[in-house]
Amino acid sequence: MKIICIGRNYHDHINELKNKITKEPLFFLKPDTAIQPKGHPFFIPDFSNNIHYEVELVIKISKNGKNINEQFSNKYYEEIGLGIDLTARDIQQECKELGHPWEKAKGFDGSAQISHKFINKSELDLNNINFKLEKNKKRVQNGNSKDMIYSFDYIISYVSKFYTLRAGDLIYTGTPAGVGKVEIGDKLVGYLNEEKILSVNIR
Repeated sequence: MKIICIGRNYHDHINELKNKITKEPLFFLKPDTAIQPKGHPFFIPDFSNNIHYEVELVIKISKNGKNINEQFSNKYYEEIGLGIDLTARDIQQECKELGHPWEKAKGFDGSAQISHKFINKSELDLNNINFKLEKNKKRVQNGNSKDMIYSFDYIISYVSKFYTLRAGDLIYTGTPAGVGKVEIGDKLVGYLNEEKILSVNIR
């Protein structure tokens, strides 16, 4: 299983981190060990002093495909879930300054939190999916799929030019503004269209 993450897919998040809009989708991979076992808390690693949450809509690929035409992308996924891309922001900044890859800031164990439930796309308006993240019962991020720079279908088509997609692969589609630091004792709760489908305890 691959975990593919799209970066810089919401204008407001690009602006808050003072990044530049890319001409093509920016993406990176996480190893499968980044998936947090269900029901387990996330333990802040000792190599970072600034772990950030980034809530994202997640596509679950339903069948294998390569070089997928965008008009047929919708045949390659059936469900949408929610994820949190946990990021060692201090490590990421060091990597960016040195011109190095981001893997150690993005791919550590537990960095890919995933919802316990996925919603069938037939139950959703894919161009108007609301999602949000609460930290300790306070809303910290709020997003909608209509604000994505690159759509679900475009992302699938683009990524499949470079990697064969296989059933079970997960694509994290980018985060809106509002990212921030987690602390020991925090509780993160994610909602998709007001349904609670993700919960993470920080230790």
